[in-house]
Amino acid sequence: MEKALISSADKMRLRGLGQQLEATLKVGKEGLTPAFFTELDRQMRTHELVKLRFLGADRHQRANLCLEIAEKGRCACVGAVGHTALFYRPSSEQDTVVL
Repeated sequence: MEKALISSADKMRLRGLGQQLEATLKVGKEGLTPAFFTELDRQMRTHELVKLRFLGADRHQRANLCLEIAEKGRCACVGAVGHTALFYRPSSEQDTVVL
């Protein structure tokens, strides 16, 4: 995904929506496997906004994982707090917040 320009207001709104979501994906000790990215892609096509939980990763590892997920998953990390992170990918080709 080309870098989507998501405004600060849009990120704030997405984070607000994300607070009500349950983490539907987990990144464990296996790390970022092809199966993880397959499931992430499936969920992104269905929901646009996906919350995930990191298990057993320290702060620096989580930050690096978020960057890698955003790049390889063609999505944008709109927020990360503690052991959870929120990723967004618009369902259409437009770089707009549709939710």
